[in-house]
Amino acid sequence: MAGVIIDGVGSYIPTRIVKNEDFLNADFYQENGEPFPNSNEVIIQKFEKITGIKERRYVEPGQTTSDIAAIAAKNAIANSSVTGEDLDYIIVAHNFGNLDKNGNRTDMMPSLAARVKEQLAITNPNTTCFDLIFGCPGWLQGAIQATQMIRSGDAKAVMVIGAETLSNIVDDHDRDSMIFADGAGATIFTASNTPGGYISQCSRTDAQEELNYLAMGKSFKPDVAESPSRFIKMKGRKIYEYALVQVASAIKCAIDKAGLGLDDISKVLIHQANAKMDEAILLKLFKLYGVKRDAFELMPMTIEWLGNSSVATIPTMLDLLQQGKIEGHSLNKGDKVVFASVGAGMHINAMVYEM
Repeated sequence: MAGVIIDGVGSYIPTRIVKNEDFLNADFYQENGEPFPNSNEVIIQKFEKITGIKERRYVEPGQTTSDIAAIAAKNAIANSSVTGEDLDYIIVAHNFGNLDKNGNRTDMMPSLAARVKEQLAITNPNTTCFDLIFGCPGWLQGAIQATQMIRSGDAKAVMVIGAETLSNIVDDHDRDSMIFADGAGATIFTASNTPGGYISQCSRTDAQEELNYLAMGKSFKPDVAESPSRFIKMKGRKIYEYALVQVASAIKCAIDKAGLGLDDISKVLIHQANAKMDEAILLKLFKLYGVKRDAFELMPMTIEWLGNSSVATIPTMLDLLQQGKIEGHSLNKGDKVVFASVGAGMHINAMVYEM
């Protein structure tokens, strides 16, 4: 089988910064439709302590998910050894397509991947485009599929993009809306005979009671709830408890498949969902291996200033690391890295990759 390497990374970080204090005048409601007994100041303080988020990025009015996906794609091509015409596939991972602020018009036809191809002005008819809906782990699942395509001999170059504009699908009256953000990250996977690259992966889906831990629902504000609009809703405590056990196990599965131990891993790039949860996952992983390591040395974080941009968090972090823009963290040739994510479905995946 052909080896598979990442040959180009790019991202787009929206320029509109939304700080926690910008929510001080928000009109938050509980799930039962009643206002919170605490002030917004208290709500925001607790939110920041748990999630680690101080600010997030939103797209400008009129910018769509496919627009920012195309920008990240152009940046990835500029940093690669291939051209757009060399791509066999373009895969765009997202969950909501292009949509309006009310969250009541999801536009997924034509596919976002086809729109990206058009914006890149790629004329090669054999560059096949499709979208992937897989919750927050979508980019990583696309990376797994790209790797399988190349290893099977079906492709030589595959672009995988994770892009989302969650600011258009959140309920402004739900305090969980503060978690979500916008962004795009793109990677190009190519066949290679050189050492390094893809080593192993594990993935799973739990779709019994876990199915509705993240789902679409009505606004928490009673008068808005009467409208047909639907927004992201999540059962935070259930997700935390599920992720704590299952994500650590998936990471260990991938490392074990690679024939490695935790001491062989230089970095764990985990989906930026919640700082407290991500740290707890790493501590659970240490417990599974019976070792003690510095979670902050092993796990770079961007959630403090970028928030949770779903499918875009890992490829964006990878791009920032490649550019040396995450203080205290770097990636060097030969480093063995784990990518890991969890999200709606519930889906989990993990990949071991050698730089």
